Amino acid sequence: MTAFLELKNVTKNYWDTHEKNTRQFLFAPITATMQQPERIALLGKSGQGKSTLLRVLAQLESIDSGEVWFKGLSTKDMDTRVWRMNLVYVAQQSVMLPGTIMDNLKTVSYLHNRAFDESFARDLMKDVGLGHLEWEKQAIDLSGGEKQRVALVRSLLLRPSILLLDEVTASLDQQSKEFVEQLLMKLHMEEGTSFIWVTHDAEQAKKISERIWFMEDGKLAIDSKTKTFFESRNLLSTVTL
Repeated sequence: MTAFLELKNVTKNYWDTHEKNTRQFLFAPITATMQQPERIALLGKSGQGKSTLLRVLAQLESIDSGEVWFKGLSTKDMDTRVWRMNLVYVAQQSVMLPGTIMDNLKTVSYLHNRAFDESFARDLMKDVGLGHLEWEKQAIDLSGGEKQRVALVRSLLLRPSILLLDEVTASLDQQSKEFVEQLLMKLHMEEGTSFIWVTHDAEQAKKISERIWFMEDGKLAIDSKTKTFFESRNLLSTVTL
């Protein structure tokens, strides 16, 4: 059976200037498999390389060794643009392009020569609690939380197979956060959209994921079902998010 997503000995290095510019692992070889569409929470202390791993999976950063496969095709076998349409990275710090909300939402259509699905876009905006916004409003004038949700909707218009979410609700109030969580759960259930979600919120991880990847000491230290991860006393006593 061809895996949905597979990481084979994926390694990322960095140069440690405190150790005479020696090359160190940001994360050591990571091997993991997603056999079918799943909801994964990627946990661990800051500095473990979680965001970098997401960017590697999106082909926004290179790896020093190893390979990533999506539906049986490696990054070497698939055009980078097509790969990034399927595995979409959503950053914690949203970036609005010059122009209006409408201009930002249509970016996907411009870049990938697709018809703009306005009905789908309006449904998504409503689902994230932004149905009241006038699309002719300048994107730069939005609040930080509004920008974050518009950026998420912009990415969702690609209808990606896997979302790579980098603390995308960290700047949101509780209600907006719940809107986003509910939408992503809905897309997973109805369209089979997978996600790998970096979060430091243990309650959120319990709620949105079915599987935990936990990074520690530069390794993927734990790959576990969410329920098992949080029910284990040994894990709870050592885990700091």
